Amino acid sequence: VRGSCRGSKNMAMGKYSRVDGKKSSGYGLTITIVLIVSLSMVGAWMFMSSWSAPTESIDFSSSQTTKDVETTTKTDSTNEEASKSFPDEKTEEKEVVTESNEEKPEPEKTEQAEEKKEFEDKNGEGDRKDGEGEKETESESDETKQKDKTQLEESSEENKSEENAEENTEKKTEETEENTEKSKDVFPAGDQAEITKESSTGSGAWSTQLVESQNEKKAQVSSIKWKVCNVTAGPDYIPCLDNWQAIRKLARKHYEHRERHCPEESPSCLVPLPEGYKRSIKWPKSREKIWYNNVPHMKLAEVKGHQNWVKMSGEYLTFPGGGTQFKNGALHYIDFLQESYPDIAWGNRTRVILDVGCGVASFGGYLFDRDVLALSFAPKDEHEAQVQFALERGIPAMSNVMGTKRLPFPGSVFDLIHCARCRVPWHIEGGKLLLELNRALRPGGFFVWSATPVYRKTEEDVGIWKAMSKLTKAMCWELKTIKKDELNEVSAAVYQKPMTNECYNKRSQEEPPLCKDSDDQNAAWNVPLEACMHKVTEDSSKRGAVWPERWPQRVETVPQWLDSKEGVYGKPAQEDFTADHERWKTIVSKSYLNGMGIDWSNVRNVMDMRAVYGGFAAALKDLKLWVMNVVPIDSPDTLPIIYERGLFGIYHDWCESFSTYPRTYDLLHADHLFSSLKKRCNLASVMAEVDRILRPQGTFIVRDDSETIGEIEKMVKSLKWDVRMTQSKDGEGVLAVQKCNLVSVMAEMDRILRPQGTFIVRDDNETIGEIEKMVKSLKWDVRMTQSKDGGVLAVQKSWWRPTEVDTITSAIAKA
Repeated sequence: VRGSCRGSKNMAMGKYSRVDGKKSSGYGLTITIVLIVSLSMVGAWMFMSSWSAPTESIDFSSSQTTKDVETTTKTDSTNEEASKSFPDEKTEEKEVVTESNEEKPEPEKTEQAEEKKEFEDKNGEGDRKDGEGEKETESESDETKQKDKTQLEESSEENKSEENAEENTEKKTEETEENTEKSKDVFPAGDQAEITKESSTGSGAWSTQLVESQNEKKAQVSSIKWKVCNVTAGPDYIPCLDNWQAIRKLARKHYEHRERHCPEESPSCLVPLPEGYKRSIKWPKSREKIWYNNVPHMKLAEVKGHQNWVKMSGEYLTFPGGGTQFKNGALHYIDFLQESYPDIAWGNRTRVILDVGCGVASFGGYLFDRDVLALSFAPKDEHEAQVQFALERGIPAMSNVMGTKRLPFPGSVFDLIHCARCRVPWHIEGGKLLLELNRALRPGGFFVWSATPVYRKTEEDVGIWKAMSKLTKAMCWELKTIKKDELNEVSAAVYQKPMTNECYNKRSQEEPPLCKDSDDQNAAWNVPLEACMHKVTEDSSKRGAVWPERWPQRVETVPQWLDSKEGVYGKPAQEDFTADHERWKTIVSKSYLNGMGIDWSNVRNVMDMRAVYGGFAAALKDLKLWVMNVVPIDSPDTLPIIYERGLFGIYHDWCESFSTYPRTYDLLHADHLFSSLKKRCNLASVMAEVDRILRPQGTFIVRDDSETIGEIEKMVKSLKWDVRMTQSKDGEGVLAVQKCNLVSVMAEMDRILRPQGTFIVRDDNETIGEIEKMVKSLKWDVRMTQSKDGGVLAVQKSWWRPTEVDTITSAIAKA
């Protein structure tokens, strides 16, 4: 279009080149010249169109941010520079708007820039990262790539070395794309890096494929019709653990059927609420009791009630604080372990622990009183809803199993691992399962085992104890003590993992064998178990050689082993860590705690869906809550740093469902997650997962680029959630919403409306239909309902409560 505009101007100048108004005598010659000039201009226009159009096309594809309405032309200098490989940071880009009257750049230079851009995109280096707005872009070195490995890279390399070379090579092409976004101050104030601006290039009367596709995607988002999941698990649906189509085909010897088997296509349906669901009871009362209707399962109360796991009490499920090994209460048992071996030092030396086969997680629930974070896990098995009970109580827990794959944690991160009659056969198959705990346990960390083989003298128990003694000795674990708890009539053995390789080097037999040097102990995502041990790190400049600072100094202390590294945001790692810590302290104190209208007394279970250094969780450490820090598998692997701070977390791929029950988190936080996810995931499925794990009336906070914020806002509105705040500045935005459901809204209407009061609703026909069903279930009198271009409903509240009406109706029927 720009070429044709210029061509027309030149043609006009040729036609009126004579200013004396006299007609030329060589009329035929004039026609010939005009035709030649015209053809030349058309040729020039075609030539210029052929090279200017791809500039926009390539710029769009390389940005990889799906900003469908933005067409930009970068300066030559920007296109000639490659970006650094820090996935959380974009270098500042200069934008130049291409106007119709501007001079075009030289074709040769533009083509070279495009070729370079194409090459960068194919190699996963085309994305830009945001720093302080001062850093110049430079070529990415192999050394830098190595520093910032993602969990996807580590796990892919580990799997590749074993078997799946071709499959994992394809994954590695995706993993180096931009994963995390730029560092920001409290929104909307603070330094904001430049982002691509929309150009003013015209397209005449023609629409473009860019605009057409963008409009269609917007239309699809705005017209999403959410459906309820039609699955046998009903309100307890966990897509990756309830995929019966896959589970039926699996062997069960190694608990494969309890592991994650996600559907090929992530579901985008909504999980319904259980009938009679109420807002969860606040902590700490929730540790002792929860609403039965929220987790309506009786089996565990029937089979474990005598061990004080859980009991029925009217409309509540109550938790006396007991367990199989501590029927007289978890606090007594916790103190017994401390007395058995004082070096455990709860809440001081020992801060982050893993509880295997946790039951209803009372052990972890009462460790909060000792300043200890316990991440508890158990499989979704015949112990119906045990993990769901734990989460409803406000205790950190997840569904997982000791099966055929590594646990989703880095190596050498837990201060202590606990197993109280956890029903795991540690001694079989070369000790493969116990060796997996050895991988996750910090050098110098403790393994506490209080199971029947420790203290019973049956033939089976004696045989297991002998096998375990042989195995732990071969693993160089030192048995520190065995003590008996007289009150509970159980005993516990305390083992310690070595802090040097001296014992490994002196072993007479190489069983179990040491892992190969190429085996990365941090690779954990879908990596098969191996019966081998990793050597411990003795170099004090590397992670694992020195025990972290005591709690609470630990949370703010920069790990010394970060000295030689470069940080996620491009600064030296220690400086990066400190800046991130201060930034989140400011954001949380000035914005989240005071500026968003969140009732923090109702917030107990929190998830940071894209944690980097754990700064968000650290800023909340003084509140009575806990944070699950999730490091996406295609983000820089910073999870070991989070554990070093005395916090915990997990690796996860957000294109799949999380291993937790529905309605388990009060607040979800996503900092620049969705702009990365939309390159490879269906955002509707991700939002369905957000809806699944967020509790009704829970809060969802999103920080991202403005375009992504707009897409998420449309989705939450289509879910009928309440947008509490949305702001944007310099292309960056923040969105805070509260998950609403009509059940809780109607419960509130019932509470404040007087008997025989009137309730009038005007809304779309679908919503009117839902509300009509609810008011009928409340036995209210529907006075009028109409639908035409929207609906209207008028009802009168009954004198009688539903239970009273049911009683009267039953009495009349019986009479």
